[in-house]
Amino acid sequence: MALATAKQTSATRERTITMTQTGILVVSAYIAAQILSDIGSLKIAVLAGFSIDGGTFIYPLTFTLRDMIHKLLGRPAARTVIVAAGVINVLMALFFAFLSQLPPDPTWPLQAAFVNVLNPVWRIVAASIAAELVSELLDTEIYQAWVTHVTRRRQWTRVLVSNSVSIPIDSLIFCWGAFGGVLPVDVVWSIFWANVLIKGITTLVSLPGIYLVRERED
Repeated sequence: MALATAKQTSATRERTITMTQTGILVVSAYIAAQILSDIGSLKIAVLAGFSIDGGTFIYPLTFTLRDMIHKLLGRPAARTVIVAAGVINVLMALFFAFLSQLPPDPTWPLQAAFVNVLNPVWRIVAASIAAELVSELLDTEIYQAWVTHVTRRRQWTRVLVSNSVSIPIDSLIFCWGAFGGVLPVDVVWSIFWANVLIKGITTLVSLPGIYLVRERED
């Protein structure tokens, strides 16, 4: 009996360690994707006839990563990580603003380029963070409602349903908040539809990721 209890305790400890390590990796990936996508959004490119901000290529991964955090660590942890990511992005923008104001060394020729690219445009920063907070927190609630009231099986459905709602809302808030009234209306809508399309494709590709983490045991 004692041996069985010891084995059970050991197995529980190993699962806890594994979940902690996995949680660190997933949270780190989520924060990194948020930061990289915000920096990438400073570039407006053209792809297949659509205008598109560069952050769109990596930001969609945050929705599936958020779902993985929710599954592994629970809803409170997911909310905490979302807010933490928003705070970190504000601090990043402030850091770039600080660096832009520092006088450059006379031998360094890239001050103008650095300022033009990385000195924060606060409208874009505000739109990005607002879109992230609203859409990711909404994603959290839809995910939880699906798991609680619909099914815990077919885990890919929780990701697909929550992302299907949060992605268009995220794109709408960001595109019009960041570029509305600055770029022509048709360009803003082009950026919006490109966002929705690429984020939707990324969601489908990343769906299997939800099976990479263990379900939280409440």
